[in-house]
Amino acid sequence: MLLPAESAVLARLDGGRGAMLAEIEAWAAVNSGSRNLEGLAHTADLLAAAFAPLGAEIRRVPAAAASWITPAGEAQPLAHGDNLHIVMRPEAAVRVLLTGHMDTVFAADHTFQACRWLDADTLNGPGVADMKGGIAVMKAALTAFEASPFAAQLGWEVVLNSDEEVSSPGSAPLLDAAARRCHLGLTYEPALPDGTLAGGRAGSGNFTASIHGRAAHAGRNPGDGRNAILAAADLALRLAGLIGDDLSVNPAKIEGGGPNNIVPDLAVLRWNMRPRTAAAQMRAEAGINEAVAAVALAHDVGIHVHGHFARPPKPMDAHQQRLFELVKDCGAALGIGIGWRDTGGVCDGNNLAATGLSVVDTLGPRGGAIHSADEFLCADSLEERAKLSALLLMRVAQSGWQR
Repeated sequence: MLLPAESAVLARLDGGRGAMLAEIEAWAAVNSGSRNLEGLAHTADLLAAAFAPLGAEIRRVPAAAASWITPAGEAQPLAHGDNLHIVMRPEAAVRVLLTGHMDTVFAADHTFQACRWLDADTLNGPGVADMKGGIAVMKAALTAFEASPFAAQLGWEVVLNSDEEVSSPGSAPLLDAAARRCHLGLTYEPALPDGTLAGGRAGSGNFTASIHGRAAHAGRNPGDGRNAILAAADLALRLAGLIGDDLSVNPAKIEGGGPNNIVPDLAVLRWNMRPRTAAAQMRAEAGINEAVAAVALAHDVGIHVHGHFARPPKPMDAHQQRLFELVKDCGAALGIGIGWRDTGGVCDGNNLAATGLSVVDTLGPRGGAIHSADEFLCADSLEERAKLSALLLMRVAQSGWQR
């Protein structure tokens, strides 16, 4: 059941599809790949202007320092774009954190750069679902909520980061601090095409090992060499041996080597690991250390490992279930069926949950085929999902939600 005041607020979102689509198409027209700093700066300007009418404090937050390992095995700084931090009523007793990302997986030179309509309700375009559509839904919901009689009872913070698609290295401190100030989290990744939400999530870590051996002539004195390529291959196989029901391991790339007549003295191995539980993450960390020590000894090489688990596992425990049930209740009041299932995908919701925050992280519009040129947005879900979030905010304001 909806209160009369709630119904009046939700009615403000009727017919809002056109305005949201105009924003989504304008934002998607600007390439904002995670490494396109110019495009990200332009997108940040557009988003700041879009959120300005809400009357909240808006500031740009530079990215924290980050680094990567080059194919030459050297650590170098890696720049990320600025992030937007938007705050309303920070003194409120109950505060909600809403997060979204402005970056996409499509680089400035990718062929997928424009939107097109597949049918009257399906928009294909870069980032239209993941997650410029989600940001439009978030903004529409906040706009409606601010017109409600419940607004004064709730404070909110929005973080729109520039590096979510690359595990949020530059925005991690901003997200962590905001999560610790707030009482629950809402993240606007897209729901599945049928409306299903992501429940529990696996964690994720990206790692790089730079392996230093010794060069030698492959014919005259190969025994004097220490083959870094062989060591990298051995390490990849040992890491793959850690795979289990609760842990996936993907050795993704080996770089290095040179002419066939030289024993290679340098290799770089890159891999991803996805633990489903905290125990699996601990086992993975121990397994990396054991494999590196064994390979270094067996091949007489030096190995340096760079990386960490940037996304901790996010189990669907009773703490998380509480917020999901509230979302389900709000959906029922609107005639929307809400279900969820576990996924191996990761997002900023993993990191928010790791601070102890209850978080639902697929509150964006329905969509699919993300991270591909077939990405699509179900435009008929825009009003539906904006109403769901607006009602959720009103119910939280009325309940006095605590962590």
